[in-house]
Amino acid sequence: MIRPARPGRASAAGGRWAVLREREFAVFFVGYATSHLGTSMASVALAFAVLHHGGSPTDLSLVLAARIVPMVLFLLGGGVLGDRLPRRLVMLSADAVRALSQGILALLFLAGPVPLWAVLALAACGGLGEALFRPSFDGLVPELAPKDGLPEANSLLGMAQSVASVGGPALAGVLVALTSAATVLLVDALSYLISIGALLLLRTGHRAPGTGSGSVLAELRAGWQTFSAHTWLWTVTLQFTLFNLLVWAPYLVLGPISADRHYGGPEAWGLIVGAFGGGSLLGGLLLLGRRPSRPLVVTTTITFLWAAPSAALAVRAPLWTVCAAAVAAGVSSAVFNSLWMTTIQQHVPVDSLSRVMSYVTFGAYSVGPIGLALAGPLAESTGIGPVLAVGVGWQLLANSVVLALPAVRGLRAPAVPPTTTPPSPTREERPARRLPGRP
Repeated sequence: MIRPARPGRASAAGGRWAVLREREFAVFFVGYATSHLGTSMASVALAFAVLHHGGSPTDLSLVLAARIVPMVLFLLGGGVLGDRLPRRLVMLSADAVRALSQGILALLFLAGPVPLWAVLALAACGGLGEALFRPSFDGLVPELAPKDGLPEANSLLGMAQSVASVGGPALAGVLVALTSAATVLLVDALSYLISIGALLLLRTGHRAPGTGSGSVLAELRAGWQTFSAHTWLWTVTLQFTLFNLLVWAPYLVLGPISADRHYGGPEAWGLIVGAFGGGSLLGGLLLLGRRPSRPLVVTTTITFLWAAPSAALAVRAPLWTVCAAAVAAGVSSAVFNSLWMTTIQQHVPVDSLSRVMSYVTFGAYSVGPIGLALAGPLAESTGIGPVLAVGVGWQLLANSVVLALPAVRGLRAPAVPPTTTPPSPTREERPARRLPGRP
């Protein structure tokens, strides 16, 4: 199903890595990869900063929730801003908010104990910055890379995330031991300054993608109409929402518990998490330069493997089997994320892209906390194995249903980079809008 890339600007210029020769994307990639590494480090540092300064596990839960809640609440508004204002400007503002809030938090922890209310407020500012940044980021990428280089661009961005998810926590652990958690938080704040510098160097993203003439509610309705007009888009989003509730949230909660009880402790969980990150990196490398003709068939088929780690833990398979399952899930995750983003960018009008992606991301985050909260109590009453097995069964059933849908099986990747303005939003299939100044 996956075939070599068609000849085009990206492939002609040097194949899989050609998109990095595009100045705009290369500059942005450096800034984004740096800030994402800092964010991955900060997640570990913040936990130790709270606990080392007298915080309880309940305090830590509140701090983590303080970041997630505003991110969910303001995500749709961030999508409206991403389609109404220049996306580069929105992202600069978001990075400024995150750099300032993280920098203040680091300085407060360096000075001594910090009141819980201050930590909660600054964590909430970070969540607000993420809500503003993400939809504009999703909409800006097609402006930075040539249309026939979008698959490679998304693969490289996914690989940067994979490297950060593995290397960030490990590096943070070393730095916390050598210096302090507050120092790592300060490093994260500085990483956002690098991202700001990269955004300032961009020559694109200065103009608003849409007219922005309607009210916020009107633009949200218009974005919803575009989102709901694509059967494949809302169906896969719904599947992904329930996946986070029934499969991934229980895995994140019960995986460490299972590792502690049956595989020797945190070292085993570290191996499993590292295996997933390694699989993600491998999946990104394997996908570079390849263009599936039916991308959603590929993504739906390969995401059967997302159930593999939960299945291995449910039956208490040997540790090497669990790690192998995590590698398979990591490969699946990388392939899905890259092809999914590319498909959306190719079939959703550019002036609606941020709002549409805000609905997609909102679905991903909206019910995940419920799954996190329920997984522990359910496992205490029924056992770890049954809870994980329910998730495995759901993933197999849901993927089979989605794969049977004509809208999913029939969607094809564009044969050539589309250059025409999309027709009415009521149409099921639409080519991507031509960007100003892009040949």
